[in-house]
Order: sequence, then C-alpha cells, then structure tokens
Amino acid sequence: MTYCESDCCKECNRLSECGGCEKSGGHPFGGSCIAERNKDFFKLKKQLIDELNSLDIKGLAVDELYLLNGAFVNLEYPLSNGTAVQFLNDNDVYLGCQIEQTGSERCLGVVANEEFILVCEYGCNGADPEIILYKKR
Repeated sequence: MTYCESDCCKECNRLSECGGCEKSGGHPFGGSCIAERNKDFFKLKKQLIDELNSLDIKGLAVDELYLLNGAFVNLEYPLSNGTAVQFLNDNDVYLGCQIEQTGSERCLGVVANEEFILVCEYGCNGADPEIILYKKR
C-alpha cells in the first residue's frame, strides 16, 4: 500500500530500486514525493489540473496528472548561451502528464508540484525540448 492510496508503486518499473513507498518511508528513490508531503493530495491534484487548464495554452487540456519520477521527466532545456539546464530533481516524484498534439510529432509535457508548474513542448523521446511556461505557484 502507498501513502496516497494510488497504484503508482504497483505500476512503477523501478519498484525494485526503491522498494516502494512504505519500505522507503515515503521517500522513493531517496527523494521527496508530492503525494507523501501533502495530506490532502487529491485536492492539490485537482487544484493543479484546474490551474493548468486555465493557462490558455493552445493544445493544453489536462484530464489527469500522474505521479512521475523526476528521472523520467527531467529534460535538459537549451539556453541561448549554448548551455543546457535541468529544473527537476531526478529522485523526487512530481505530478505530470504528456499530451500528444494532433497533427504534430511534438507533445506537450506538464510537470508540477506545490511550488511550480512547468509546461514544455518536445519531440520523440523528449528530443529538442522547449519551455512554454515556468510558473512559481
């Protein structure tokens, strides 16, 4: 059983690495989990969905957010000076989703927690990511 009563541990292909929510004391992968930190996790999740849908970003329609390990969604964003930067912690668990864009080979990606919302666009397997919005909450 997980702290937030979701099935994220059961569905995770990295379960053997961290042992799950209860075994890791709510710190899977040694990081911090948004579900474990928030007693009213499902209320926060609904607030984030509502906030995302109010952003008026073309193609962004969020029906669900999933618990995602930072290592899967921590893309490197190119900066104008030629360097690249990552914004997330690979060991933390965030809420997020991917939205395929009709008529395009690119997707919108959303990652959020209590402190920020990140919306980006990227190609196959996270190629050529571009930040659409980074917003402190």
